[in-house]
Amino acid sequence: MKEAMKFVNWFRVHNNADMKRYDFTEPLTQMKVMKLLYYVQGVSLAVNNEKAFPEDILAWKYGPAVEEVHKKYIGRRNITGTISQKDLDDYHEIEDDPKLSAVVNAVQDSFGDKSAVELMHQTHHEVPWLKTQQSNVISTSLMKDFFLKEIVEVK
Repeated sequence: MKEAMKFVNWFRVHNNADMKRYDFTEPLTQMKVMKLLYYVQGVSLAVNNEKAFPEDILAWKYGPAVEEVHKKYIGRRNITGTISQKDLDDYHEIEDDPKLSAVVNAVQDSFGDKSAVELMHQTHHEVPWLKTQQSNVISTSLMKDFFLKEIVEVK
């Protein structure tokens, strides 16, 4: 299990590379990365039967959120920024873990092209956020059940 910030750095590194490669890539925002973390956690629970990171996901007004990520990036719109060696190390640490790499790449492929607002609206229609009182922790069992039924294609 890695910390949530390692996954944030994975998405930052990926976004930075996309911004260099494609003209119309938008910088990663705090809101968007928190929704992507929610999907990483849910997919990991459904596919690997374990959390990808230990931090809780909260049901905030604008959708699922990780408080530690919010605190780090409070007031910042673009969180991609300059990529450091530590960011690259975090990226490679996740890429080198076959289970986590599969999860994070699947989430990026499925949801990475959506805007923060699109992801917010999407999560607002999903059971884990709907059934959790605002500002409370979204239960991992609720997430796992929902992701198994609605998100992950079981083969």
